[in-house]
Amino acid sequence: MPDHKTNQIRTREGRLVPFDPGRIQRAISSAVEAVGQHDGAVSAKLAAAAISQLEKRYPEESPSVEEIQDVVEDALISSGYAEVAKAYINYRRRHADVRAAKQFLGVNDDLKMPLNALTVLKKRYLIKDDAGNVIETPGQLFKRVGRFVAAPDADYGDDAAAAGETFYRIMAAGEFIPNSPTLMNAGTELGLLSACFVLPVPDSITGIFNSVRNMAVIHQAGGGTGFSFSHLRPKGDRVGSTKGIASGPVSFIGVFDAGTEVVKQGGRRRGANMGVLSVHHPDILEFIGAKQRPGFLTNFNISVAADDAFMEAVRNDGEFDLINPRNGRVTGRLRGRPVMEAIAGNAWRTGDPGMIFLDRINAVNPTPRLGPMETTNPCGEQPLLSYESCNLGSIDLAKLVHDGEMDWARLSDLVDTSVHFLDNVIDANRFPLPEIAEMTNGNRKIGLGVMGFAQALIRMGIRYDSEEALAKGEEIMKFIHERALAMSAAIGERRGSFPNFAGSLWEERGYKAMRNSTVTTIAPTGTISVIAGASSGIEPLFAISFVRDVMEGTRLLETNREFEQVARERGFFSEDLMMRIARSGSVQGFDEVPQDVKDIFRTALDIEPPWHVRMQAAFQKHVDNAVSKTINLPRDAGIDEVHDAFLLAHDLGCKGITVYRYGSKEQQVLYLAGEVIEGEKTEHVRASSEFAGGCPAVDCEY
Repeated sequence: MPDHKTNQIRTREGRLVPFDPGRIQRAISSAVEAVGQHDGAVSAKLAAAAISQLEKRYPEESPSVEEIQDVVEDALISSGYAEVAKAYINYRRRHADVRAAKQFLGVNDDLKMPLNALTVLKKRYLIKDDAGNVIETPGQLFKRVGRFVAAPDADYGDDAAAAGETFYRIMAAGEFIPNSPTLMNAGTELGLLSACFVLPVPDSITGIFNSVRNMAVIHQAGGGTGFSFSHLRPKGDRVGSTKGIASGPVSFIGVFDAGTEVVKQGGRRRGANMGVLSVHHPDILEFIGAKQRPGFLTNFNISVAADDAFMEAVRNDGEFDLINPRNGRVTGRLRGRPVMEAIAGNAWRTGDPGMIFLDRINAVNPTPRLGPMETTNPCGEQPLLSYESCNLGSIDLAKLVHDGEMDWARLSDLVDTSVHFLDNVIDANRFPLPEIAEMTNGNRKIGLGVMGFAQALIRMGIRYDSEEALAKGEEIMKFIHERALAMSAAIGERRGSFPNFAGSLWEERGYKAMRNSTVTTIAPTGTISVIAGASSGIEPLFAISFVRDVMEGTRLLETNREFEQVARERGFFSEDLMMRIARSGSVQGFDEVPQDVKDIFRTALDIEPPWHVRMQAAFQKHVDNAVSKTINLPRDAGIDEVHDAFLLAHDLGCKGITVYRYGSKEQQVLYLAGEVIEGEKTEHVRASSEFAGGCPAVDCEY
């Protein structure tokens, strides 16, 4: 780089800052690579020409950013590199579009976040005044959350201010993000910080509608709810008080669904529910086919609660009992295989039902004396007792991979801080019902999980559908789980164990203290992945390159940053290639992409279903609660593939399973090219601002 006279430049905000000639060379290098050239000498020569012209044009003044960019364009053209100049102009235009969109959003981007992250933050998380204007920056949001969650430290004689600063730093860096209600409500009048709740549904009109009311209160504050409808008497059964006939659990699930539709959660977060029915309920076949009715149960995921007896009947072509929950009497018998075929067939057609395996869940129930768990939260990762809630948060693994290796020391520190954070959430929480406060404080369940796993594998050079990836996932989760348990035990020694510790699984295992009855969960992460700039949960990437609707009227091409970096380093990057990849989302059919790169950048629909299930099972080995993992299938997958995935999940020890065949639900947050959206046929893979890079269904982005 030659000597130069320019010492300062004027930013777009009018500030004078030191001139960095290296930024010119880096921008030109990107433009050179964009046209398929990778000659560092060319980039250096063009940068020198640009700086020379800059010195001649502004010998005494401090040029603005825009003026410098104009000079660079002129230098590229006058040097005979018209194609490079065109790539540079495109670069300027894209960045100008992003700046304009950010300005239109009305959010002060004090943390320099991606546009789609700011869009999500504005829509759901940043505080607004009565007129709907944003009055908080992203940095202030994380400060607010950090201070509020750290405040309970003072009650234990610890330094709350220091904890608040630490909590702020890990959130602002995107290393750890808590569940959405914590971001929304910490430090506000609502103060509800938990994401997951389970409410009982008693077999009485009063009990049912009390549960509907409690659901509405939770949804309004941004929480999701799970229900077991297995205790409701079957359709056609007698009602003793009125001598009438019961309408059955499916009809009452419709009541909960309608209540959710009315609440709409203040527009910040759509209502979300899990509805579960025991496979032994006499109305199980009606339940399995419930989602075939257009527009019915749109605010519910539904799952069949299966036990080992049913799964044995499936495998041996045997029968299983149907039992009336009102009196415990056997009302009939069904063959296992046809019922499983019905489950698989409806999951293939509509995306529902999923399955949860109750015997697996209750085999590791941490507090068995309080009763069995019968259902989960909306995405299935959190089995809970009635009136329990849980607080979730996820670490971005991708940010911890350096030079192809996991930074275990940093991961260890983050686990400690995250467990501290999530445990404090319980003390800081304002619970909507006294029953929830009692159960949550009694068991103090937390769920620390991960996001960015797919990106982490890519940075380590590991193919997702491989034995190496399964081993790496298990290694990482085992490390997190053991460290989280150690931290919870240490907090328990200082602050006391969870009140229901006596007779718990942890006491039986020989622990002297344990602060939290569970410590780990793998959640789908959804919008918090967008905020962190991470891939969703443990999902593979769904598309390498796609067009995102970042805000109304603004669409931007988005390419996986790891792929773009590899493409530039390996010399096959071009804007044209990125746009062509965005037509399918996958890189598998492109001759320009080397085979070893294709192997690493496998998308969800490139991966055979058994690998999805095996990855879920690998993480489940070291997770207290459960694992949310969508088994993504292409549109042309058969029912047999769904059926086999359900059986494999049970064989491998999963606690539940959700299968999603692309296009089987009306609403999605991502559409492949060729779909008609609002009357417009898409030419590229198209995603909403809230698409997190995993499952394309609305339900799994919760």
